[in-house]
Amino acid sequence: MLSVFKYFSKNSSYKNSKKFLIVGLGNIGLEYENTRHNIGFEIINKLSKKIEGSFETQKYGEIHKSKYGGKQLLLLKPNTFMNLSGKAVKYWLSKEKINSKNLIVIVDDLNLDFGISRLRPNGSDGGHNGLKSIITSLNNSKFTRLRFGIGNNFKKENQVDFVLSKWNNDESLKIDELAIKNVEIILSILKNGIEFSMNKFN
Repeated sequence: MLSVFKYFSKNSSYKNSKKFLIVGLGNIGLEYENTRHNIGFEIINKLSKKIEGSFETQKYGEIHKSKYGGKQLLLLKPNTFMNLSGKAVKYWLSKEKINSKNLIVIVDDLNLDFGISRLRPNGSDGGHNGLKSIITSLNNSKFTRLRFGIGNNFKKENQVDFVLSKWNNDESLKIDELAIKNVEIILSILKNGIEFSMNKFN
């Protein structure tokens, strides 16, 4: 028998759904606020304010339900910690009957210079544990990811300390403006589609 998730993934009317799950990846807790690894939380917080509304604590995370451009949106900040992000994503895709093609994941990226954003409609986890968890849980890598560059100015053995550290002074001055730019990218995906948005913003 097909699982609930696989059933909805194969159902044609389900594939035409105008409902989107937008996920900002990060770690919960005061010690992780304003850290590089939590840029997903920062961007989705800005998105929540832009489309108006607020987050509520529900199963596996903070949830904000809203509408934009005729589409139903479910914003998610998982509370499972980064390495188990897939658990929350799979649950809410299934519960809300959202196809993984309408999944947008916001994530930090060591392979991009600070402030550079890149859209991809699919791909590997790129060494990111949050993306790895999602791909493994869904057994599927065909979902949109918005990568935010955090740079890689660290010694190899200090990678964990770097991603879990706070923005430096120069970065802190720019982070709000950059987060707002990434909100514009997400709204463009919803309004104009992934291909148009990739051509415009990449």
